Amino acid sequence: MDRRSILRGIAAGTIGLPLALRLLAGKGHAQSRGEATVSGERFDWKMVTTWPPGFPILGEGCQKLADLCHAMSGGRLHITVYGGGELVPPLEAFDAVRQGAAEVGSGAAYYWAGKLPAAQFFAGFPFGLNAQQMNAWLLSGGGHGALARALRHGRTPPLRRRQHRRTDGRLVQSPHR
Repeated sequence: MDRRSILRGIAAGTIGLPLALRLLAGKGHAQSRGEATVSGERFDWKMVTTWPPGFPILGEGCQKLADLCHAMSGGRLHITVYGGGELVPPLEAFDAVRQGAAEVGSGAAYYWAGKLPAAQFFAGFPFGLNAQQMNAWLLSGGGHGALARALRHGRTPPLRRRQHRRTDGRLVQSPHR
């Protein structure tokens, strides 16, 4: 056997194995697009952004997220994306979420510098962290905890669901506010 035939076999296996597994396995439960079986409750959320309506990359990413949430929830969660100025002025997206006018917001944290003193450290800025460093810090270096503390200081929790202890000691999720 020569080196070329070995490399061809490795290449065919690398390409063919995932394809064969996918074809044999079929769709999983999480990939089915049917109705959700947990509950029939539906949610209509508003997402406000600082970007203009239909803004390339950033605005399109918000719409893509809304579409993915709709598909993954089996149609139970519908998020309507409003560009900057459609529902609230662009730089008031943070306040709209904080005050409950919208459930979700998208914008760069440096827009919040007047509302949260440490906000700019959670966005890109000159000589700051690059994307990989920012993700490493947020996920493994304590950055997510620092962000949560900063948002609590600004009276805006990063996630709107909170845990509380029941009388029997179990942790449960409180309903969405």
